Formats: sequence, structure tokens, C-alpha cells
Amino acid sequence: MANELQGKKIAFLAADGVEQVELTEPWKAVEQAGGEPELISIKPGKIQGVKHMDKGDTFPVSCTVDQVSSREFDGLVQPGGVANPDKLRMSPKAVEFFRGFFQEGKPVAVICHGPWMLVEADVVRGRTITSWPSLKTDIRNAGGTWVDEEVHTDNGLVTSRKPDDLPAFCKKMVEEFAEGRHRPQSDLSRRTAS
Repeated sequence: MANELQGKKIAFLAADGVEQVELTEPWKAVEQAGGEPELISIKPGKIQGVKHMDKGDTFPVSCTVDQVSSREFDGLVQPGGVANPDKLRMSPKAVEFFRGFFQEGKPVAVICHGPWMLVEADVVRGRTITSWPSLKTDIRNAGGTWVDEEVHTDNGLVTSRKPDDLPAFCKKMVEEFAEGRHRPQSDLSRRTAS
């Protein structure tokens, strides 16, 4: 059980304003399962975590989005925090990096406000996901179905609503990362368009 992610590299995409616990708890879960987490951001150095509206700790960035490709990783974690995905979706390189996981059929885990990146990357159409409730309209407008569930999985995409959901989110995320590739997002798009 402790080695189901042995040999797997998991990218954590985050920027200043990341909800700290949504970064640290999944990070621990990946490490405990034998995986290798790496923090990818839009700028080098360190990013500032938050605990709701208060400043939290800082975290060292491994690489920036222009230094890596989704091809180098086995899965992706997109933490929330209101500012974090909002900053990331303004970076074309971050959106391209994020979208690459879907094009390659790699598992992705997204929590809280993180689904803004799903909307920005145009990978919501035809999927059922959950998120922080305020994103419900964004998800529906992007062609997705929103559900109010602790954790929801749709073809390798794991989503959860909030920090209280982290135990279920982390468990399901590790399962999906261990399972590996799924049908690429481009295949899903063709299926839902017909």
C-alpha cells in the first residue's frame, strides 16, 4: 500500500495564494504512497501559501511552467485557494501545461477553486465535477455538470469541494495516479460532440 506510486512523478501546480492545506495534505499523500511530488509555478523562488485569508508558509518552487512539460509527469494536482487558480489561469504557459495532462490522458486531481483551471483549459465539457460551490455556474457555462459531493471521479479527473474533503480526495487521487493513463480529453470531446 505504501508504494503504489513508486517511480511516479506528480506535478503540483500552484502560485501565490494557494490554500496551504490543499497543497500540503495531497503532497504528503503522494510521498506516503512512494511518489515524487514537484512544485511547479509561474515564477521561480518560493510561493506564498494562505490559511483561508491569512498568510501561511512559503514553499520552494521546483520548476516554472516554461521549464517543464506535462510529458515529464505521471499526474497533476491542482490545489485551490481563491488567488492561486486565478493567477494561474492568467498565464498561457500554465494553462498549456495544465491542458497537456488531459490531452495525454493522465490523471488530474483538482480541489476547491482549482476547477477554474479546468474551465480556462477548456476541459470541462461533458464532464461531471464538484468544486467550491461558487464555481457551479462557471462549470455549467463551460459545458460541465456540477455535483455537490465530497469527491467525484470522472475518467481520471478527481475533484473535491473544500479542505474538509481532503481525506477522501487524497485517497481517491492516489488510486487514480496508481491506475495511470485514461482516455485522452480529446477523445472525450469527440464523444460528447456526436
